[in-house]
Amino acid sequence: MNPNLDRLHPYPFEKLTKLKAGIKTPDHLRPISLGIGEPKHPSPEFVKQVIANNLDRLANYPTTKGTDELREAISDWATRRFGLVPGSLSAADNVVPVNGTREAIFSLVQAVVAGGETATVVSPNPFYQVYEGAAFLAGATPVYLPCDGANGFIPDFEAVPDSVWQDCQILFLCSPGNPSGAVIPRKTLIKVIELADRHDFIVASDECYSELYPDEANPPEGLLQTCAAIGRDDFARCIVFHSLSKRSNLPGLRSGFVAGDAGILKGYLKYRTYHGCAMPIHNQLASIAAWQDEDHVKENRAAYRAKFEAVVPILREVMEVEYPDAGFYLWPVTPMDDETFARELSAQQNVHVLPGRYLSRTVDGHNPGEYRVRMALVAPLEECVEAAERIVEFVKANKA
Repeated sequence: MNPNLDRLHPYPFEKLTKLKAGIKTPDHLRPISLGIGEPKHPSPEFVKQVIANNLDRLANYPTTKGTDELREAISDWATRRFGLVPGSLSAADNVVPVNGTREAIFSLVQAVVAGGETATVVSPNPFYQVYEGAAFLAGATPVYLPCDGANGFIPDFEAVPDSVWQDCQILFLCSPGNPSGAVIPRKTLIKVIELADRHDFIVASDECYSELYPDEANPPEGLLQTCAAIGRDDFARCIVFHSLSKRSNLPGLRSGFVAGDAGILKGYLKYRTYHGCAMPIHNQLASIAAWQDEDHVKENRAAYRAKFEAVVPILREVMEVEYPDAGFYLWPVTPMDDETFARELSAQQNVHVLPGRYLSRTVDGHNPGEYRVRMALVAPLEECVEAAERIVEFVKANKA
């Protein structure tokens, strides 16, 4: 077996299952899960209809590159959404459809990391666990940049020594952030691009929560948008990941895209032809329909907005909790250690959250996820409000 498999940590939800082993939840309270970031809003009916109308396409092999029509739909959407120069994001050269961002993030790292004893992949901490796992299995070493309240949950890139950047092959960004929801501003993105130019590494921006934001007039900045703002229309060294999972409530469709630097994507596409991960044609047709419609996305944002507006004031009675810039997570401070909070909340109130330390690593004695939990407001509004009320009851009952 690949010895790098031994470097992998258990996935956060495996740790959570182990943490809660043996507890008995109260029978009189229905379970409410805020632990897993799986959208629960209904998938768009028109997307489901496209799939139903094209099941005969199961008889056709899909191509790795995807159809021209899908790549055009993606290019058109990204150009509109991020204010790109028309034609700069070539559907043929700057876009690759993928089976969701998890698969894409993992495979991109395998394709571009050259390996070697000094190869590193730099990521925020806390982080999406695939960044770390992809680095390990590519033979690289992860380097973690702390994101906590002191820096607004955005890494202090200027505090990173040049020695780290010299060995860096990929820097992962996550904006809006998982779990904090923090959006990296343009000024910081420009700084990151300058660092990538100086030290010759790839900036890979995970933007799968970019379409879940509270202010319709102020969508989050994207990395390609920053490129356009500074006249970098070749998107050199810049790669972004987007998905229909959160935007369109289609996690089971496994549909997203990678876009940016044409030279990187050319090699990545070559890798993918061997990787064997082409998107089924009926899924491609459904994806086109989803990318071309914004009405259902606005309805989705409104639903999340209502949940935040209802839940945050309730939780503030007993916890320090902020509205996120974007996304569907809350990242509150817990009044006891995060593992105890999650375990006892399950045992006493049948409400399930994820300990923050499971999304983080301890570096120099500091784990930025400790004494925080991630709450995904994916359940219906009524359940989210009930969960918040139970959390308040739990905290009050367990005050020292």
